[in-house]
Amino acid sequence: MCDKHQAKTGAGGAQTSRRRRLWELGHACHCPLVGVGMPLAALRKLVGKITGGAVVADDYEVHVGVVTECGARNRLSEALQKELERRYAGVLLRFKSAKDSAAVAALWRAAVANGDVAGAFWAGLTHARCTPELEEQMCRDLHMVQHQAGACARADITRFHAVLEENSRMTRELARMQQRSAAMQLERNAELDQHASQLMQLRAQLVGRDSLADSLRHELEQLRASIPGLDTRDRLSQRLSQVDERERALRNQLADLKQELAQAQAALAAAQVPAGAAVHALPQAERGAAQPLTEHVIRMPERLADRSILCVGGRTGNVATYRALIERVGAQFAHHDGGLEDNANRLEASLAAADLVICQTGCISHSAYWRVKDFCKRTGKRCVFIDNPSISSLARGLEEADLA
Repeated sequence: MCDKHQAKTGAGGAQTSRRRRLWELGHACHCPLVGVGMPLAALRKLVGKITGGAVVADDYEVHVGVVTECGARNRLSEALQKELERRYAGVLLRFKSAKDSAAVAALWRAAVANGDVAGAFWAGLTHARCTPELEEQMCRDLHMVQHQAGACARADITRFHAVLEENSRMTRELARMQQRSAAMQLERNAELDQHASQLMQLRAQLVGRDSLADSLRHELEQLRASIPGLDTRDRLSQRLSQVDERERALRNQLADLKQELAQAQAALAAAQVPAGAAVHALPQAERGAAQPLTEHVIRMPERLADRSILCVGGRTGNVATYRALIERVGAQFAHHDGGLEDNANRLEASLAAADLVICQTGCISHSAYWRVKDFCKRTGKRCVFIDNPSISSLARGLEEADLA
């Protein structure tokens, strides 16, 4: 057993409970103990305090000098002993419960497994039950831990530099995004200001239009109040327009009758009708009775008998002649003026009840025309469209109708 361990045993070879001091440890233990147990900053501070001045040596020189001084008892080794006792007091208390070297070894292995070796290394080396074999094993274990720590440190440094690079990249990207966001915010604020300005202008225009509308409405009411009997005049004006339209229709009807009379006379002359018949027809035509003349000229088809024929439109003055012309062959006559005076809602029922529809497009409203055309298209009902509202045109339309 070496001299350092002889202090552990008494004269009879019995072990004592006194812990070893720093300068009592083997020289091979000082280097790892100083390197692991004391951080460089704390070590330089301790050396400066002992030497009484600033330490100008580098870290390696300070470390070598302290390790050398630990081989003997002196001011520096005693100060370092005291600092290690203070720094690792908790670990020393935990190791104090170990009663033999096996217990000390178990505590050391647990500390190595947990990665907390600095305090355990000091407590284990200075323990009264630490054998030379355990001391050597602890130095070996710490040596390997330092290698692993160095590898981990290098890996950590590599990861640290990678993180720094990534952080720099993300910082630059964040700065670009912030600049872009600021530019977009400025653009959005400008658009909002523009929209707000436009909204104010539109509101001002709307207020101006409302004011103008109220002013014009008030002025119109004043004008109506200043003209007595304005409603009566409006009704009379509408009635006068209707009378004028009716007069024009009658004039057109008269012109058509005169034209038909001339055509009938020409037809009679061409057919060389007996003089008595011609003399008999002429006075009746001059008296306005068109039915006898039509009877001599038009031959209505017998297949229209017992059929319902609806005549939509036409001149009001010709309705009686339309009726006589259709009922002469036994057909049923119905008439709708196309919405001029009759109710337009009755047109649908009249169309549904008819077997044949005669639509006189020259004297019918646009709405009634499209309603007749749509109804006949949907139901497949036979419809004859006549441009000229004359009696002869109606007769030709009936002759062309196919109801067989």
